[in-house]
Amino acid sequence: MNDNHPAGQGPARPLTVADALALPVLAAGLPQVVTGMADMDRPVRWVHITELTDPASFLRGGELVLTTGMPLPQDAAGVRRYVDELADVGAAALVIELVRRYHRPPEPLVDACRRRGLPLVALAKDVNFLEVTQVVHALLLGNQVEAMRRTQRIHEAFTTLTLRGAGPEEVVRAAAEMSGRTVVLENLVHQALICEPSGLTVEEALADWERRSRATGPGDSTAVRAPEGWLTASVEYQGERWGRVAMLPARTEGAAFGPEEITLLERTAMALTVARLIHPTPWESTAHRNALRDLVEQRHRSAGDARARCSALGLPADRGHFVATLVDLRAGEGVPEIESLLLRELSMAGAPALVGELAPDRLGILLALRASRTWRPLVERLSGSVLSLAPEAVVSVGSEVTDLTETARSFREAARVAEATPPRQPLPSDRSFHELSDIGLRRLLYAVREDARIQEYTERQLRRLIDHDTQHGTDLLTTLRHYLDAAGNKTTAARRGGLSRETMYQRLRTIERLLARDLEAGDQRTELHVALTALDVSRAG
Repeated sequence: MNDNHPAGQGPARPLTVADALALPVLAAGLPQVVTGMADMDRPVRWVHITELTDPASFLRGGELVLTTGMPLPQDAAGVRRYVDELADVGAAALVIELVRRYHRPPEPLVDACRRRGLPLVALAKDVNFLEVTQVVHALLLGNQVEAMRRTQRIHEAFTTLTLRGAGPEEVVRAAAEMSGRTVVLENLVHQALICEPSGLTVEEALADWERRSRATGPGDSTAVRAPEGWLTASVEYQGERWGRVAMLPARTEGAAFGPEEITLLERTAMALTVARLIHPTPWESTAHRNALRDLVEQRHRSAGDARARCSALGLPADRGHFVATLVDLRAGEGVPEIESLLLRELSMAGAPALVGELAPDRLGILLALRASRTWRPLVERLSGSVLSLAPEAVVSVGSEVTDLTETARSFREAARVAEATPPRQPLPSDRSFHELSDIGLRRLLYAVREDARIQEYTERQLRRLIDHDTQHGTDLLTTLRHYLDAAGNKTTAARRGGLSRETMYQRLRTIERLLARDLEAGDQRTELHVALTALDVSRAG
């Protein structure tokens, strides 16, 4: 699986021809690779000592064939036949000792091995072939026992995951950790829903994902598929193929996928099939939600990772502009229904977007639009559809941004708009959503009404007046409100309060005395106006 696992945590790669030649028992013979230097990574399955002219009948493939050269035919045709039989059966390499019959590799043998691509290794010194066999076989048998143990651990791990009801993210993460390879789960339309990178970055794994995935041949069996050599297995749902899970090759050349990787991916696919049955929420919805949260919280390791992940989910990362929209619902208004409604509207409008639940009763929408398309008509359409189903919902929008990595700012702005929008806040006359330009003083104070500093300021400015009204049954606070709303015009304030001008003057003098304020001073009127507005929104909230 992966050569880079810490000791005891991952499978070791198969013993290769190069490994065998590096063992002290063979290295003592001063081995020289005569042909097949590029094939030194061939796995060695067994060691076979032979002095027969037709050793191939005793081989099964993958053997390191040891010979003194004594049985080699005298004629070139016989040598070619000897090599052809070894190559046809799949021998790993031919090792010839240059001590007894030959002191340099015969040319017909070299030519035949080079023609058939069979590695030929010459030993300049005498080597105990029996000792070579014992050492290599001990290593091979040890590897086989360890491979069986690893396979058992794979089965146990995925059985535990299945019995625990693990979700798809946990299953894919386990596969990536156990294999040391990047593992990706995709649906039938080639959207990468989950990517657990290992040895690759998200950007390297998911770049141009849909095109690469479509070029990778389909198939129901677990197998390595061209052109990139992905190991894939089908994931089913209710007896039909739902998607597939892919294990990607390492960035650098390494050991090919072997039986353990196949076993691991098959168990991964089985665990995902079970998880698909017990987790009813569509995995596309979960993938959108996770991608949105990562964007909002800026958890991507790089801008390239963010773009690759969103593109692999079907959101073009190279669009002209992006707009964040939030839909806040009353508890119990049906988030799944609203989410389905939004997805239908977006599909009919032909607008790529990510839609997902960012918090309880809050849906997030990220629109990706071409530079030539304005966002307002689309958001108005979405907002109108939401309000027709959930009349008390609040739809808020952030400003548009031109880069995917800046969408966190757009979501923060939309969140500030939502926080500054009281329940049943009247909508603007020209639209059904709220945006930053709607936030005036009253809505700003509403957003921070629970801040202790605002509460302390309000109390310090108005406490004496409120206490006076409470103790004497007066309503000086309302008089102050009429006066401030009239921008200091006493006549207008008296008319609004249904008072005579003399009574208004008298009350204003009382207010000035209680608060120790000069109501003719503009800055002091502003301070009192802010405090009174904060008090009103706090009581309304």
